[in-house]
Amino acid sequence: MRGRVLIIAGSDSGGGAGIQADIKAVTIAGAYAATAVTALTAQNTLGVFGVLPVPPEFVAQQIEVVLDDIGADAIKTGMLHDCAVIAAIVASLDRRARGIPLVVDPVMAAKGGARLIEEDAIEALKKDLVARASLVTPNLPEAEILCGRAIASLGDMREAARSLLSSGPKAVLLKGGHLAGETIYDVLATSAGSRVFESPRIETRHTHGTGCTLASAIAALLAQGEDLERAVERARAYVARAIASAPGFGRGHGPLDHAHPLGREIL
Repeated sequence: MRGRVLIIAGSDSGGGAGIQADIKAVTIAGAYAATAVTALTAQNTLGVFGVLPVPPEFVAQQIEVVLDDIGADAIKTGMLHDCAVIAAIVASLDRRARGIPLVVDPVMAAKGGARLIEEDAIEALKKDLVARASLVTPNLPEAEILCGRAIASLGDMREAARSLLSSGPKAVLLKGGHLAGETIYDVLATSAGSRVFESPRIETRHTHGTGCTLASAIAALLAQGEDLERAVERARAYVARAIASAPGFGRGHGPLDHAHPLGREIL
């Protein structure tokens, strides 16, 4: 089965994150990527230098024409900058995508720190998209905002993942890369319990787009019928390989090697 993934997210002109990273990850996983672009960004490895939002009604049109013709086996969201675009997406999903697995990557800031969502849109993101997600994939800073609490340990991560799970999504993958230490912990929480994934930290500045890449790889695997836990396991292994073999481009937070030859074997 070659799954179809509709990606609803912003464009990264540097190619390391956003729609560009999503398409690469979905493609290397063997699935088909379609897109609805929510915003254009002018960015490189040093930061975000400009954002041009796409009108909400055009975001909705992109979603609906793709679903009406090509269809989707999974949907993944990324950068959603304001309440209006979130409302348009929710309305389109209600009309065209009921029952399709939804992976929500609650993107709030770029790797360099630039804010990518308006303050008043965070509650809409939580209430209208996170609550309906099949899987939500926050990093620690995003989870702290969504939960309204500090997360400083693996125990805190477990509690935060359970708290987010109680807000409605079917599953939460809380990524712990922002915690200090030689080991990175990610917590997957579902109604059946939780599992902690561990991996050694790779010391590098080339980690731009890791969140986008991980969520899209998971979405691609789910679209092809993979079990959630196994999809997370395989996607994490792929991202680790992509980080380890990063090409070293740029003077800041550089991109991953999305097309590493081992990527297809892992996924």
